[in-house]
Amino acid sequence: MRFEISETDAALHDAASALLRAEAGPGLARLGWSEPVAAVWRKLAGLGVTGTLVAEQAGGIGLDENALPPLLEEVGRAVLPVPAVETLAVAAPLLAEHAPEHLPGVLSGDTLVAAQLGDSPLVPFGQHADLVLLRHGDRLHLYEDFAWEPAEAVDGARPLARLAGPPSGGVELPADPEIAWRRGVLGTSALLVGLAAAMLDLTVGHVRERRQFGVPVGSFQAVKHALADAALAIAFARPAVLAAAWAQASGTVDAGPQTSMAKILASTAAQRMARTALQCHGAIGYTTEYDLHLYAKRAWALAATWGDPGRHRARLAETWQLTPEG
Repeated sequence: MRFEISETDAALHDAASALLRAEAGPGLARLGWSEPVAAVWRKLAGLGVTGTLVAEQAGGIGLDENALPPLLEEVGRAVLPVPAVETLAVAAPLLAEHAPEHLPGVLSGDTLVAAQLGDSPLVPFGQHADLVLLRHGDRLHLYEDFAWEPAEAVDGARPLARLAGPPSGGVELPADPEIAWRRGVLGTSALLVGLAAAMLDLTVGHVRERRQFGVPVGSFQAVKHALADAALAIAFARPAVLAAAWAQASGTVDAGPQTSMAKILASTAAQRMARTALQCHGAIGYTTEYDLHLYAKRAWALAATWGDPGRHRARLAETWQLTPEG
């Protein structure tokens, strides 16, 4: 099946891509290790990014899930240190429908929303968020009064925190948590594809310039094959993410399995690309001074969130009633 991005979705992608390539990237990600980064996010909000899934009558731009993969792939490429998926893909449409008093701040880019809809006690970007969305069983609750304890994170530009105590003043959102979860999985899958593509570009550029025995490292067959295999994994993951977006936007019965498949392929592609990039770079790839670690650490962190590949394989097995042989 061929997927073509609509003209409207492409226009949003192009505008966001131009801004991110001009004002984001590794330098901004490094800054995110020590302090919140908000200026670029507000500029993205000015383009309508934060209102992607919000209806026009509520102040958004009224697009559907099909707009998320191309847009968030660029956010992944830029390794932007903000809770983009949690804010625009998960929280914004929920707030528009169930807590509109909080929506203006989200649409302007002034309000960041952290979310944890799984079973982990750790909340990405918790200490930087103005609101936090948590799942309790089959219920979603929005909180604005909470205290955090910082937790160790593999990616310092994606800080983790755990609640210092039970949050207070929560509001129950009468929404289907599975739909919110799927949007988070979809958005994270798109981020992973963008990260993988950025690492591929960085590595191809390196092996073209790095020379051994008087020739570019990229001319060695082992390097060519490793990068071709990684590029193929990305090429398989990208349409799977687009297919999951279409399934969610269309409300098909297989939206859940399609979303799980997208997360499996995107996580696997990003992890493979990170490993291949490190191998092709050699020792320089392991240094914190070099940009590769910013992408690799984000990829490792995201591959394990919103359900790691093992969890999504288990979901597929349960859906399709698969059992181990014997």
